[in-house]
Amino acid sequence: MLANVYSAGLIGLNAYLFSVQVDESNGLPRSLIVGNVSPSVREALDRAEIALKNIGIELPPKKITINIQPADIRKGGTSFDFAILVGMLLSTQKIEDFPYKNHAFLGELGLDGEIKHIPGVLPMVMAMKEAGIEGVFVGKEDEKEARNCENIKVTALSSVEDFILLLPQKYLKKWKKEKEKCNDFDAEKKEESVSKKKIKIGLQDAREKSKGKKAVEDFRDVVGQEAGIRACLIAASGKHALLFSGPAGAGKSMLAKRIPTILPKLSKEEKLEISKIYSIAGSLSSEYGMIEERPFRAPHSAISQNTLLGGMVHGNLVPGELALATKGVLFLDELPLFRKETVEALRSPLEERKVVLHRLQQVFSYDVDCLLVLAMNPCPCGFFPDRNRCNCSPAQIRTYQRGLSKPILERIDISMELPPVSIEDALGKEGKLCSDDLRKKVEQAMQRQKERFKHEEKIEWNSQMGVGELEKFCTLGKEEEEFMKKIFAIKNLSMRTYHKILKVARTIADLEGEEKIGIPHLSEAVSYRTVDEKLY
Repeated sequence: MLANVYSAGLIGLNAYLFSVQVDESNGLPRSLIVGNVSPSVREALDRAEIALKNIGIELPPKKITINIQPADIRKGGTSFDFAILVGMLLSTQKIEDFPYKNHAFLGELGLDGEIKHIPGVLPMVMAMKEAGIEGVFVGKEDEKEARNCENIKVTALSSVEDFILLLPQKYLKKWKKEKEKCNDFDAEKKEESVSKKKIKIGLQDAREKSKGKKAVEDFRDVVGQEAGIRACLIAASGKHALLFSGPAGAGKSMLAKRIPTILPKLSKEEKLEISKIYSIAGSLSSEYGMIEERPFRAPHSAISQNTLLGGMVHGNLVPGELALATKGVLFLDELPLFRKETVEALRSPLEERKVVLHRLQQVFSYDVDCLLVLAMNPCPCGFFPDRNRCNCSPAQIRTYQRGLSKPILERIDISMELPPVSIEDALGKEGKLCSDDLRKKVEQAMQRQKERFKHEEKIEWNSQMGVGELEKFCTLGKEEEEFMKKIFAIKNLSMRTYHKILKVARTIADLEGEEKIGIPHLSEAVSYRTVDEKLY
């Protein structure tokens, strides 16, 4: 008998629906799986057969062929285990009146029939919903994650036995008789398996509790860096890449950590988009099943290019830090200490807002939608130009600073130096600007941008404007043009830097509620090019 069930798999950062066909026929007893599958999918055959045996179902000595289609797409991972088992059950037990024909099945199988967690459940369930699937069966650990997708029925099961209990009564009676005859079904083993589950859950709970609650960050805590706060406000309003340079203890990390607090609250669609990526990475908490806050990623300077952009593990794409920071902030501290090839890999994401990866004869791409914040010290020790504390030679300082290439610096919208905080500021009262007030300004500026770009394709923020949009939305008056001509000549600007200045000036004007860009807006935007001017 030919049986057909549905499942899903991951290709890059996207999920796709697949059909699992199982056919039982006469011939030499053997099981075969085809359809351009990886070794991890082939192993599912053994897991399914042994799981059926251990719950009391012996497969007949027939030839069983399993096909996962479409066959031109490479399949990997363990998400097909449950679907393969269900297909084998329907085909070998001649279950024709199956009540879940328009349902899909997701989950890895244990040899005892337990349905285990798999990464990427949320994007898979969303792909099923778009394909018109009525419902989905998942493991208990993945229930909350799957239920984040609305308008699709989710059934969570602990084991294959729970699924068999949902079958029509005539098949259920037959299974109970076979189960009683099964010599391998042992109550002691089942009790041992349950105890292992308890240990696993206990460790997981301890791991979740150890995380604790995050401290509430607020710009009110920042003193003596009003110019830095202003730069953060502009960067957050227009999604501009931001670079801070300053001595150790100036507050670079402190400012960066508080940028997510002034970004607008996440919408339901944005939460789902972020949660999909974390689900694929296997970093989504089973307790909540949804990312509720904007991510703040701060990887160590020793990370590789693959860790930043994304790499392959066992044939599956693992999201990099750029993807995990979607809708949030990616903070790269001590930028000159990063590997040269890692920093240079940021050229395309900064310019095109897109990452294209060539991995294992496959091409993956995803959009970059995060606010990039960078920080660096002026010298290896971090105290230059204070010569009372800095002992670095001019050659050491030059070598350290030149770790950043001119093309990278030109692709950063705002680059500014932070002065050291004075003792008067440090002993003074808390800052005047709080995150709630700054968030309101950011939301107002973003609303103006949404109105401006509502008819533009794939453009939401000022930082995404191309040459055509700059000519349309950043027109200058005669005085402003003369001003920029002088600036262009004095500072020897490149066209890329000139366009960056216009984008930042447009955001400053939006914050001020101005429709036209004036000389004060341009002057402030030009003042945010101090680092690259000093280095090159």
